[in-house]
Amino acid sequence: MQRTEPFSAVEAPGSFTDVLYLTDHDSLPDEVKQLLEGRKLSYCILRVESFCEVRDRLDLIGTVVIDASGSMASQEQLARIIESLEMQHIGVILLTDPTEVPIKNPSLLPSESSFSLSSTMEGISVDELWTRMSVNLAYRKGSLDMAVKHAVTPRQVNTICKNQLAEQLSMTKSLADNLAEQLRLAGLVQQDFLPTKLPNTDETRWATVFLPAEWVSGDIYDVARIDEQHIGFYVADVVGHGMPAALLTIFIKQALAMRETTGNSYRVFSPAEVVKNLNLRMTAQKLSGYQFATCCYCLLNTKTLRLTYARAGHPYPVIIRLGAQPEQLEVRGSLLGIFEKAEYGQQTVQLQPGDKILLYSDGAEPFIGSFNNLGGFSFNEQFCRASDSPIGDIVDSFKETMQNKEIDSSEIDDITLLGLEILPSIA
Repeated sequence: MQRTEPFSAVEAPGSFTDVLYLTDHDSLPDEVKQLLEGRKLSYCILRVESFCEVRDRLDLIGTVVIDASGSMASQEQLARIIESLEMQHIGVILLTDPTEVPIKNPSLLPSESSFSLSSTMEGISVDELWTRMSVNLAYRKGSLDMAVKHAVTPRQVNTICKNQLAEQLSMTKSLADNLAEQLRLAGLVQQDFLPTKLPNTDETRWATVFLPAEWVSGDIYDVARIDEQHIGFYVADVVGHGMPAALLTIFIKQALAMRETTGNSYRVFSPAEVVKNLNLRMTAQKLSGYQFATCCYCLLNTKTLRLTYARAGHPYPVIIRLGAQPEQLEVRGSLLGIFEKAEYGQQTVQLQPGDKILLYSDGAEPFIGSFNNLGGFSFNEQFCRASDSPIGDIVDSFKETMQNKEIDSSEIDDITLLGLEILPSIA
């Protein structure tokens, strides 16, 4: 490191100094020294605490670099120095520690181009430092009617800016690609929590559609055989979509219990119990961001074909009977995760051969139907035409319609459909 002569040796007018480097160190950083000498700029190094000795000779200064990294000077002292330089229209480049809060002083005079704030040399390139010095010198020498010899040309500024922009764009693309890959992998993990095989039998047939709005979904469903004569199934929908919603669906999957085991015996929970217990577990978590969810849970007795169902703020399940219009199976129940003492009702319907049951998230409503001005629900004609088909054909038609439908970006939502058919052959 080169030692420099004290500032007091400089005399006007031939002693005009392009750069005054204020620091508590004894020498300049190598990269700064090489920059100044390479650009043939006159410079002087001075301790921060000695600034008061040159306060009356600021007319000889072009720009000032304050190296505050590791400085013993207080923020108030640095603020006073910057204020003095600002009053003389001298541009300042402040190099601070990466974690240090920038100096704030309401008494500093506003300036359009004379004040610059930077970081340590680890965080600022030599080209950027040179550009800021040149801009400050151009402004300073222009105000003193001096010739500007070393300012960066517009072409050089363009090149520097383009290079920095290209570097930033490349870094941004790399981060975006990495994030997209992480989300893709998260989506695959989430789908691993979905049932890999549906419990189809000679009496029942199942079909599903799962279409996330993004890589991950705020919807989740399950179909699980509880014992030899009971199958529990549900669709849950976390309000919102994306990663926060997807994380909550995994919690719902783990928290929703269909039965309890005591010793060598067990008891199958009723749908109302399942939904109530799930709500208690969600409210106990005190989730941040006021996250909540909806759910519809059904319990099928495969021997008697009795279907018992409960819901928590979710779209009503739909029953389709041979030769009849689709109907909603209504039952009351509030959202999950809001009220700890919420109570949930349940209803039971006797299924017949040929009956079909549909559970769906609200993203599927454009295919199923919509609410009218009187608060009633009307089924779409397309859905009614397809309702006489086997459950597999209904689900395939739904999937094709939703994938080909043009939806505004603001209306995109996760879509899930779960269908059950009691096959006519068991009659």
